[in-house]
Amino acid sequence: LSGLHWLFNVRRLAADAGTFLSRAVQFTEEKFGQAEKTELDAHLETLLSRVESTKHWTEKIMKQTEVLLQPNPNVRMEEFLYEMLDKKVPMRANNHELLGECMIDSGHEFGPGTAYGSTLIKCGETEKLLGSAEKEFIQSSAINFLTPFRNFIEGDFKTILKERKLLQNKRLDLDAAKNRLKKARVADARSAAEIELRIAQSEFDRQAEITRLLLEGISSTHAHHLRCLNDFVDAQAAYYAQCYQYMVNLQKQLGSFPSTFSNNNQPAGSSSASISVPTAQPAASLPAPPPSQASPALNELRSTSGTRKARVLYDYDAASSSELSLLADEVITVSSVPDMDTDWLMGQRGNQKGKVPITYLELLN
Repeated sequence: LSGLHWLFNVRRLAADAGTFLSRAVQFTEEKFGQAEKTELDAHLETLLSRVESTKHWTEKIMKQTEVLLQPNPNVRMEEFLYEMLDKKVPMRANNHELLGECMIDSGHEFGPGTAYGSTLIKCGETEKLLGSAEKEFIQSSAINFLTPFRNFIEGDFKTILKERKLLQNKRLDLDAAKNRLKKARVADARSAAEIELRIAQSEFDRQAEITRLLLEGISSTHAHHLRCLNDFVDAQAAYYAQCYQYMVNLQKQLGSFPSTFSNNNQPAGSSSASISVPTAQPAASLPAPPPSQASPALNELRSTSGTRKARVLYDYDAASSSELSLLADEVITVSSVPDMDTDWLMGQRGNQKGKVPITYLELLN
């Protein structure tokens, strides 16, 4: 049995070697123009070109998307190596999170009770939120966009390449059979060559049909990639909208940056600072100061159309677009406007104007 098995393998190797040699001869003669070549039909050639184009642009889109999601080439290489080793990529803080931690640490160093320290902490917390949103966006894009593209390159396209190579081999076998039939002179040789040609033609036609069906599947691939592209756009829109909302919330917390600070680095408990009152109530619930608290300077300001400088005593968040947010210890310009509620003045900081509550101001000489 072992001897028969060995003999069978030898004959099989000899047949394979003969086939390989026949294909090599046919390929070489075609290159030198010494043999005819069966051309694929136009539809099949069009499909092959479309698949090649799809593969080319899918790889380019993948590469640029990876650069967008992770601009650092060293980190991309590290992640690639972990993926090749089938190991989980270690979690690391991104740039937003690192900046956020730095801001929070410095804010605690300068003092959470100071305007600068508290602002640093608020900014740092928002940066960490941005970093978390970025991680979610990257993960979503990798799963819903990059992975389907990569599956096409490493799966479907490799299958197409394999079948296309088989088609090329069957085409070489067919043309080699045609050449042998042309060269056959003896009747028996011609009869054997005709049988061989019919077999080669049948195998070529069968492989051409298999390849054609695979290539026509590229339309389904495009449809799938289109859905993935829509998912990617939705993920981007959600990510940027979330980041925008984080920044808008931060702006509402901070109001506007002051143009001038006075004793900004004094802690809340210092005798020279008066930052001891929490954030102001909404404008509608601000109590009006008793008449006895109206200073001569305030009465003078109300009786004229002039302006005065005022120091802000406490932080104030604007309740509407007609109001101006304030930071404790900043100095702004105020003026009285006719028919305005007696609890309010018109405040101005640079090009920004809005109503400000009198109870949060100290008029300066």
